[in-house]
Amino acid sequence: MKPLFLALALILAPRLYAQDPAAQLEQAVTALVAGPQVTVVHFWAPWCPNCREEMRPEGWAKFIAANPGVQFVFLNIWHKGQDPAPRLAAAGLGAQSNLRLLTHPNPSRLAADRLNSLLGLPLTWIPTTWVFQSGKLRVAFNYGEIRFTVLQQMVDDAREKWDR
Repeated sequence: MKPLFLALALILAPRLYAQDPAAQLEQAVTALVAGPQVTVVHFWAPWCPNCREEMRPEGWAKFIAANPGVQFVFLNIWHKGQDPAPRLAAAGLGAQSNLRLLTHPNPSRLAADRLNSLLGLPLTWIPTTWVFQSGKLRVAFNYGEIRFTVLQQMVDDAREKWDR
């Protein structure tokens, strides 16, 4: 009976995994950061005061425009089901060709239920910003709003060849 169960599990597991929206989103983010370019993944929520502060006119829209060779992924998490579109539109975000907007299917903010890791990395606070290059995490800002001068330095550093 065990071999039959194992065979069924191997056949059905990919189908079940493919149907899980959270798993599909994680696969999409994995594919986005795997490319050779620098990719900035930014976790945020419409209700978050620090996230809103980053949306000021000299914030993300200006930074994304100044870095056309960088891919940006904004991942709306812990969103309580709030639509992110109005907040993004008010900040001038959404039409940039190097910006992907994603929303995690689990809207919960409750510590016991919410998303607490992605790509095998812990996620404990928003906003959180990760910088990848060629699928490797180069730097992580895990607690609070970002200073764009610091982020620019990290993006520039991530572009450099790392032979170490």
